[in-house]
Amino acid sequence: MLARRTTNGPFRPDPVSREHQRILMRVAQAAPSHFNSQPWRFVLIENPETIARIAEISGESMTELIDAGVFFERYRRYFRFTQAEMEERRDGIHIDHLPAPLRPFTRHIFSDSGISMMRRLGVPKKLGEDNRKLVAGSPLLMAVLLDKEEYRPGELSGFYSVFGMGAAVENIWNAVGELGMGIQFVSTPMEIPRQWQAIRELLNVPPELELMAVYRLGYLPYDQGRPSIDWSSRHRKRPSQYVYREKVGQPEQDEE
Repeated sequence: MLARRTTNGPFRPDPVSREHQRILMRVAQAAPSHFNSQPWRFVLIENPETIARIAEISGESMTELIDAGVFFERYRRYFRFTQAEMEERRDGIHIDHLPAPLRPFTRHIFSDSGISMMRRLGVPKKLGEDNRKLVAGSPLLMAVLLDKEEYRPGELSGFYSVFGMGAAVENIWNAVGELGMGIQFVSTPMEIPRQWQAIRELLNVPPELELMAVYRLGYLPYDQGRPSIDWSSRHRKRPSQYVYREKVGQPEQDEE
């Protein structure tokens, strides 16, 4: 579990074996759920045409979000630009890999002037195409859905169902490494309602199910390069930053 990783780069083109797919579904099935309701549903996607279409939607979404500055506006509080900043906060992501033209302007990338510069350099289209290629090159996509009989936002059942789904996905995430595989969240379409609806329609999601997430999976390459813009996120908060002893406000002591 401590060796868990998220795969930001490409996968090998090899199909994911049915045996490994069954293992992943079996470990998901073993997750806890409220009253053993097992509210999760999965769609395993191998059809190249379906994967290509989801990849197009993902790439278009990335380009739109970057070009409009929406992505950085929403998430800039998570970005760290120096190792010292990362060491102090121990959360977020350290942007440590950028295209050469952007490196001198690292701290200004997510400002209005920085976004304008990225538009002039064609960065939104480049990132969108990189994203499209990553998804398109994935031999397996996995859509995660919840049964609306359990998933009722605003009610405790809604919390319980999301909690159970999270446990099921985490079981999968912890299992892929043992199979020589990687996994990554395909998040950008979720940021744009019409794009998320396009994926719902593509997967023929019925009214009684809610599409919650899409992941890409595959076998890890032997020599993995890095995307155009990449980050590291291996730091974790110290116990004193997230654990209290007996009462809130009494932080746990850090180990020497």
